[in-house]
Amino acid sequence: MTTQKKKLSLFLSVMSLVLALASQSLALQVGEKAPDFDLASSRGGKLKLSSLKGKNVLINFYVLDFSPT
Repeated sequence: MTTQKKKLSLFLSVMSLVLALASQSLALQVGEKAPDFDLASSRGGKLKLSSLKGKNVLINFYVLDFSPT
């Protein structure tokens, strides 16, 4: 798999996560645990948050705002 395809796969996985979380309309407070979710892995298959229990996990959220400023 080429680097460009890996980047695209990772981007699509992250976007799937963002859309899944947004569709659940979650309003978490600081210190609350993230809900369990799964998304497509860049290595194939699915990756579930609960499978990473006990490991350090960083979830990066960012705004995709295409409106004029």
